[in-house]
Amino acid sequence: MRASLMQISVNEDETVEARRARVAGLVREQAGADLVVLPELWTTGAFAFEEFDAQAEPLQGPTYEAMAKAASDAGVWLHAGSVPERAPDGRLYNTSLVFSPAGDLAASYRKIHRFGFDKGEAVLMGAGDELVTVRLPETTLGVATCYDLRFPELFRGLVDAGAETLVVPAGWPERRRSHWTLLARARAVENQAFVLACGTAGTHAGVPQAGHSIVVDPWGEVLAEAGAGEEVLVVEFDPAKVARTREQFPALKDRVLGLDTPRR
Repeated sequence: MRASLMQISVNEDETVEARRARVAGLVREQAGADLVVLPELWTTGAFAFEEFDAQAEPLQGPTYEAMAKAASDAGVWLHAGSVPERAPDGRLYNTSLVFSPAGDLAASYRKIHRFGFDKGEAVLMGAGDELVTVRLPETTLGVATCYDLRFPELFRGLVDAGAETLVVPAGWPERRRSHWTLLARARAVENQAFVLACGTAGTHAGVPQAGHSIVVDPWGEVLAEAGAGEEVLVVEFDPAKVARTREQFPALKDRVLGLDTPRR
């Protein structure tokens, strides 16, 4: 497979509408890729909390329409990152969209773990409650978002649901960049899966972003890593390596503890 991770710069001097059109054009340039991945909340910026309500859109809003068309034009599977979704009841969610090469919505995922503790996303947005996988011809994607990366039980659930390639769009801050690469490698090793983690560049509401999108193989080896600025990270990987790794080193078969483990 060939994947393109698009490390988009989110800066205040570019309007949401202009960025949406620019990113759609960048997606079209990835024709020939099997999978294209965008970052978390690239329309608004993951730390631009005060913009969430004003820029929220219905699931099938302008970002949906632009990304569906771009995926179809390029003929690629597109994980379009996430957008601030306004549900029919008015509640906000951090929602990821995955499109097929025909431009059809293959899946949506509402972020389960909200960042901010007692402020920001944690209080402004609702939490999702469903694990999401997407079957591609070559592999099954497990979908997570940014802060989810800190919660290994979510990824265990995705693996139990058949995931072989874990896709994590993010708006990760520069001050915790070491955690970003460490956790991406840890999730790959412990789940014997590929991890495609796509972050943003630029500055969100005064918070410098880590960039450094990364692709990790099932042994924890880094196949490719971006720098700090906007760029498209292109990598080729063999999805069959997941099955080979799990057969050669069958650690997942030795799992004992899980959600059903009795507690005292």
